[in-house]
Amino acid sequence: MNLANKVTIARILLIPIFIVIFTKYPDWPEGIYYAAIVFLLASATDKLDGYIARKYNQVTNLGKLLDPLADKLLISAALVLLVSQHRLYAWVALIIVAREVIITGIRLVAVSQKIVLQADRYGKIKMVSQVIAITAVMLNNHPFTFFTNIPFDQILIYITLIITVYSGFNYIKNNYRSLKLERWG
Repeated sequence: MNLANKVTIARILLIPIFIVIFTKYPDWPEGIYYAAIVFLLASATDKLDGYIARKYNQVTNLGKLLDPLADKLLISAALVLLVSQHRLYAWVALIIVAREVIITGIRLVAVSQKIVLQADRYGKIKMVSQVIAITAVMLNNHPFTFFTNIPFDQILIYITLIITVYSGFNYIKNNYRSLKLERWG
């Protein structure tokens, strides 16, 4: 297993740590900051594993499959936790997670046909916007509350929702023809 894939696995292993910190200390201010740090650290490994894979020619089919899966697991875990703490509407989380499940389903169909579909730039923009918005919601709009009463965390999550839905439609549109769907329709 190459270094890029090990970094991706590390991101997956950070998810339970994030969950434990978030659920054990949800109302303890330092606890939620620690959870946010672990979440951001796990999110940063997404950029790191991609950089390593490209720079050292370590791009593999396993990495192309595990990397987006790790992202989806991390984002989904954070959304479920935010809903459980009443910091995020369930319908927002449901739409975002549904998009992730649909795209994962498409990827699994592709893998069964020995086709590997890579994330496009809109998927990368979506991931960055999700990390920023989820972190803002997790921190309950801090540090913005020091300067204004504008709920930037909520504004960011709705912008992210739009980006997420758009990137899903774009992904389906761009990859539909790559799949051998004759037997499906």
